[in-house]
Amino acid sequence: MESKGSNQEWSAGDSLQELSDLAKTAGAAIVGMLTQKLERPSPTQYIGKGKIEELISLKEQTQYDTVIFDDELSPRQQRNLEEALGTKVIDRTALILDIFARKARTHEGQLQVELAQHQYLLPRLVGQWSHLERLGGGIGTRGPGESQLETDRRLIRKRINHLQQQIESVRRQRALYRRHRQKSGIPIVALVGYTNAGKSTLFNALSKAGVVVEDKLFSTLDPVTRKLALSNRQQFLITDTVGFIHKLPPPIIAAFRATLEELSEADLVLHVVDITHKNAANQCRTVEKILRDLKLKDKPKITVFNKLDLALSNEAELETLTAIPCIEEQVILPDENTTFISATKGWGIDKLLNRIIYLLGITQGTLVSF
Repeated sequence: MESKGSNQEWSAGDSLQELSDLAKTAGAAIVGMLTQKLERPSPTQYIGKGKIEELISLKEQTQYDTVIFDDELSPRQQRNLEEALGTKVIDRTALILDIFARKARTHEGQLQVELAQHQYLLPRLVGQWSHLERLGGGIGTRGPGESQLETDRRLIRKRINHLQQQIESVRRQRALYRRHRQKSGIPIVALVGYTNAGKSTLFNALSKAGVVVEDKLFSTLDPVTRKLALSNRQQFLITDTVGFIHKLPPPIIAAFRATLEELSEADLVLHVVDITHKNAANQCRTVEKILRDLKLKDKPKITVFNKLDLALSNEAELETLTAIPCIEEQVILPDENTTFISATKGWGIDKLLNRIIYLLGITQGTLVSF
């Protein structure tokens, strides 16, 4: 949906392409994409009647079984769309929650995703009996009537409270661990960035951790921390965090706050940017906005422009590179706050490591163990 007269940083086409990539990550096969310009979304069906008729016609041609909308739908909009189209309808939030549920491996990650799913489900119970199995599953005995609705609400609220208590327990454990780390005096470096910018590849290049790397959005979800030791016996910790994304649903940010609090303890933040992506500027702004929302904008930071192997033919060209004409026709110069690398090829990693050591105030030394 593109509102007429709006000054959106992301075009409808770019945002829809990212939605397509998300859907593919979730295992969907894309058979078509549609956009519409309206003054404002319809409060009853989100899109106009003509666009609904177009979707119905497309269904006859492609036999699709799911329609995914790029914005969050109200329960009323979702219910009316499913009735009109005769098929499953989900929104961007539900899609991201599904991907996170697939990717979460640790107990903490699973708790956080389940909490976000239940918080998303709760306001969608009215008239949504057919949705309950799809979105939540296994929550009480289903049936019509106000009494059953109240039972479902009570069960979900009870589960939400239980999950919040478990996550709070994890949060306290993390706080104890952070205090222990503070006493040890070991500095912490945190990797942040847009999803698929190459954070995990850079993490592996620095730590040899073997974190799973895929050319997919949210290929890793659970944070991973490794200790790096230098030849002079000094050490620092490096943490790979979940990637950010345009229109990251508030329930996800709220549920993952315990994990994201780890960023508050970082002595240095590495903001990894896919410099070759056509929406690099918007991706940068998205990450910076989330960092501001998390009150992390004043943290010492290095912006790491990654994937230069896609723009250059060899490392020698990187070594002689003095500027990059890229984001919105601005010229980016390498300085103490920016660096150019290819995490995949290992180009520029030594220079980045030296810059990390310098900004952390660690005596110069080579990396000897992981």
